[in-house]
Formats: sequence, structure tokens, C-alpha cells
Amino acid sequence: MRDVSEWEIELDETFAGPELDAGVWLPYYLPQWSSRERAAARYRFAPGGGLELLIEADQEPWCPEWDGELRVSSLQTGVFAGEVGRHAGQQSAFHDDAVVREAQPETRLYTPHYGRVETRLRAIDHSRAMVALWMIGFEDAPERSGEICIVEIFGRDVLGPDRARVGMGIHEFGDPALTEEWAQEELAIDVTQPHDYAVEWGPGESAFFVDGEHVKTVAQAPDYPMQLMLGVYEFPGDEPVAHPHVFAVEHVRGYRRV
Repeated sequence: MRDVSEWEIELDETFAGPELDAGVWLPYYLPQWSSRERAAARYRFAPGGGLELLIEADQEPWCPEWDGELRVSSLQTGVFAGEVGRHAGQQSAFHDDAVVREAQPETRLYTPHYGRVETRLRAIDHSRAMVALWMIGFEDAPERSGEICIVEIFGRDVLGPDRARVGMGIHEFGDPALTEEWAQEELAIDVTQPHDYAVEWGPGESAFFVDGEHVKTVAQAPDYPMQLMLGVYEFPGDEPVAHPHVFAVEHVRGYRRV
């Protein structure tokens, strides 16, 4: 178990409601490629505390022009995009032809440069669902585009009541200083129950933890401010869905080193 006494908390989000903290979260998923209306998250606050991000039966795909029938409810802690009509903005690598469809005011709400980020959440056991907490470069320069995947769980990778594959690691995207180093780690846990997932991110190193236990360390790290991306995704497919998909998140916390 890692000693966390060297860390000082700077973000303590327990989603107490009745509204999202507008000083931390934007309730849209990469709205520059679509629109804030189309990419708006659906969510509710759980009676006992915490947030539930939802995919509902009448929800439209977030960006059918370039991302097909994918439906998303996601929060993010910043947004940056270029001018309308340009291929310039966060996560532009999702489609080579994507251009900004709606202008966005540059917004930096929580964009740490190194630190510890952790969450407690439940995954969804359905083959068309995926839940994740990512950190992406603010991307105010194209090379500041790497990603730290703290936790990414596809429902198809829930292998039973006590085993699942959990994605974690580094995606390089457009950062020439990084190399792809992401993998699914098979863990003996029931991911549909609450578990803690964390990264400790510093110069040249990103260490990943589940329930306080060290899983792996990657000997590289993005060296620029990053924002959080917390979301649930529903992919097109043949398996029926009893909507809503409910992605339960108890908290998200961020720390800086003392």
C-alpha cells in the first residue's frame, strides 16, 4: 500500500449536488467537434451521494458525422479548440477529417501539471458499454496531446464476478516525446462494485494503483497541463440494452506533491 502522506489534496469532488460544480466540470464531451447541445452529458446525483452518468434510450449520438452511432455522457475539466473549420482541438486524432463545428471559449478549470489523481467508481457489465477516467493534454499546442488512462473498463472485459481486464497506461497520440504504452491488466476484482483507481504522475514516470495497491509503473509521463475526462460510452451493436446505462462515480480527487 502506497503512503499518500506526501500528497496534499487540491480537488475533492464528492458530487454532493444538487448541481455540478461549474468551477470544476464542463458537462459536454469534446463539444468543438459537434456542439454543446449534441454532446451534453446526462446525469443525476445518487440519493446516498455520488454521481451517476447516464446513457438513456432517447439519447442521440454525440457526433454522427465522424463517430457514427457512439453515444456518450462525459464531463471534462477544460476545453480548447481552434477556429471553426479547422482540424485543431483536443483529441483531434479521433478522426482525420474532423474540423471544429462549434467555437469554444478556452476554459481551464482543473488542469494540473503532475500530481496524483484518483477515483472510486463502478463499471458496467454490458458488452456495448465502457467507462473511463482519462487525463488528456490541454492541447494548446498540437504536441501537448498525450493521454494518461487512469482506468478504462469495457463491459465485454468483465470476465466474471471476480475478474476483469482493466485498461491503464499512456497513449502517445500526437506527442513525439511519448510512446504507446497502454495495456489491459487482468485483475481479481468485481469491477461492477466500487473500487479505487489512481495514477501518480511526475517527471518521467506514471504509476498506477487499484485499491491502493501498485499495479504497474510506466517510465514516461506527459510534461504539460492535463485535464480530466470522466465518461460512459455506448457502442452500436446487436445486444439489447435495458436503458439507462448507469455509471456510478463516488468521488474524484486530485493531489499535488507536498
